[in-house]
Amino acid sequence: MQHHPISKYRPFSGVSLSDRTWPDKQISSAPIWCSVDLRDGNQALAQPMSVEEKLEFFDLLVGVGFKQIEIGFPSASDTEFAFTRRLIEEQRIPDDVTIQVLVQCREHLIERTVESLIGAKSVIIHVYNSTNPLQRDITFNKDKSEIKAIAVQGAQWIQNRLPRLEGTSVILQYSPESFSDTETEYALEVCEAVLDVWQPTPERPAILNLPATVEWATPNVHADQIEWFCRHMKRRDRAIISLHTHNDRGTGTAATELALMAGADRVEGTLFGNGERTGNLDIIQVALNMYTQGVDPGLDFSDLPKIRNLYEKVTRMSVHERHPYAGDLVFTAFSGSHQDAIKKGMDRMQVDEQDLWRVPYLPIDPEDIGRSYDAIIRINSQSGKGGVAFILEQEFGLELPKKMHPEVGQLVNLRADSLSRELNADEIYAVFQKAYLDIREPLRVTQYAVRHSSSDVDDVSFEADVIFKGEQQKISGKGNGPISSLVNAIERQGWKDFQLLDYRQHAVGVGSGTRAACYINLGKSGTSDCSVFGAALDSNTEAASIYAVISAFNRLQRLSG
Repeated sequence: MQHHPISKYRPFSGVSLSDRTWPDKQISSAPIWCSVDLRDGNQALAQPMSVEEKLEFFDLLVGVGFKQIEIGFPSASDTEFAFTRRLIEEQRIPDDVTIQVLVQCREHLIERTVESLIGAKSVIIHVYNSTNPLQRDITFNKDKSEIKAIAVQGAQWIQNRLPRLEGTSVILQYSPESFSDTETEYALEVCEAVLDVWQPTPERPAILNLPATVEWATPNVHADQIEWFCRHMKRRDRAIISLHTHNDRGTGTAATELALMAGADRVEGTLFGNGERTGNLDIIQVALNMYTQGVDPGLDFSDLPKIRNLYEKVTRMSVHERHPYAGDLVFTAFSGSHQDAIKKGMDRMQVDEQDLWRVPYLPIDPEDIGRSYDAIIRINSQSGKGGVAFILEQEFGLELPKKMHPEVGQLVNLRADSLSRELNADEIYAVFQKAYLDIREPLRVTQYAVRHSSSDVDDVSFEADVIFKGEQQKISGKGNGPISSLVNAIERQGWKDFQLLDYRQHAVGVGSGTRAACYINLGKSGTSDCSVFGAALDSNTEAASIYAVISAFNRLQRLSG
C-alpha cells in the first residue's frame, strides 16, 4: 500500500446537489421488489444451479412473495433458454408474477430472447449496455455518442419485435450498466433517448434501472445521484426508477435505503446478497430493516431458517454466522452485560404483555422470522451472571433469586475458563448441580423426620441421622417450621455460625412431575461480607427446604475454610 501522499487513487466525484432533500425523508412503504437470484446470483456461483434447482428456487421466491423475478439470460445458453420455456410451457408462473429476462443490446440475442418468451402472460424485457468512462475507453473504445447509439438501437430492436409477443403483457426495462460511475448527466441523456424509442405512458411506464454495478463512493453519493436523476427527468411519471446495488464497499444496504429516500421506486437484489465479487444487495436485510421500523415489506420471511436451508442447498454457498438476521450467532449474546439486559427485557415483555417489542440489543423479535430464544444467550468465560440465570430458567425452570446470580455466574465462568470454550445448557446445569444439589460435605443427612404438633401449628420438631465431618450423629431441634427446627438442631450441636438471610421457593414443571425448587441464603455470623446460597430440588416442598439449608450450610462451611 502507498502512504501519504497516495497517487494511485483519487476521491470519487459525485453530482452537485446542494439542495438535496433525501436526508429529511423516511421509508414509509415497501418498494417494488425484484429478485435476481436466478440470473445475477446464479452467474456468480462456482457451480451454477441446475434446471431442477432453479425450479425449486423459483418456487421459493414465489412463496416469499416476489411479484417480479429475473429468471435468467435466455440468449446466453440452451440451458437458460430451456429453463425459460419450461416455466412458461408447464405453466409454473402464477398469474400475479412477472418474469424478467436480461439481454444485451445485440440483435441476435434480442431475437433469441423474444423467442423464449412467446406464450408468457407477463414479462419484463431488460436490456442493458455499459455507459461508464472505463468501459467506454477500455472495453469498447467508443465515445459517448456511439455508446448512446448502441442503447437506442437495442431499444429499437426490442420495439420492432413486440408484435411477436401478442397476448403477453410486456414491460420494458433499460439499464445504463455501471450507472454508479457514469456521469449522471450522460446517464440521463442515454435513458431519455431510450424512452424516446419506447414512448412509455403513465399507465404503462418503462423501468429505468440505475445500477451501482460497482460501489465507488459512500452511500450518500449514490442517493444524490438518484435524487438528481429523478429531479431532472423530463418524463418522471412515465418511468419506474429501479435500484441494483452491489456491495464492493460493504454499504449496499445503506446505499439502497438512502436511494429509496431519494425517490427510487423499485429494488433488485438477491437473498443473502449472493452475487459477483462482494455480492448484490441482500433484499432480506432491507426488507427486515423496514419491518423493524413498522413498515410492512410485503415479503414473507417468517421462516427464515427454511429459506436459508434451501438457499445453501441449491447455491452451495453458506450464510455467515454474523450475517444480519439469518446468521447462527446474530441472536446470541456472550457479553455478560448484554445477557443481563436481554434477560431483563424478555422478563419485562412477559410481565407487561405488551405488543411493542422492547428488548435491549435485539432490534427484532427472533420468533417473527422463525428463530427461537433458545440460542440467544450462550455462555463462555466472558459471560455474565444474567446470561447464566437466563439459561437455567429457560432450559430447566430454575428461577434463581437475583442475589444468587453473581455466585452461580462466577462458578460457570470458572468452568468455561478452565475448558477454554463455550458451555452448553447441560454443562451449565452440571456446574449448578455439582455446586448446590450434590454437595454433601461436611454435613449429610441420611434420614430425617419432621413432626408437627397436633395442638400448636408453630410447634415443629426435627430429628435426623447425619454424618458430620465423617462421624455419624443424631441431631434434633424445635422451631415454628421445618427450616427453623433444622437450624435449631444445628445450633444445639454447636455448629451454627450463621444467620438465615433469605428463603425462596417455586414450582418446577407441571402436573405429576412438578418439583419444588428451594433457595436458602445464609450469612456468616458477625459479618455482612460473607454469605452464600444453597439450593435443592425435590418432589416434596418440605424436603426441598431442608436440603436447601444443608446445601447452604455446607457451602458456607467450605467458604469459611
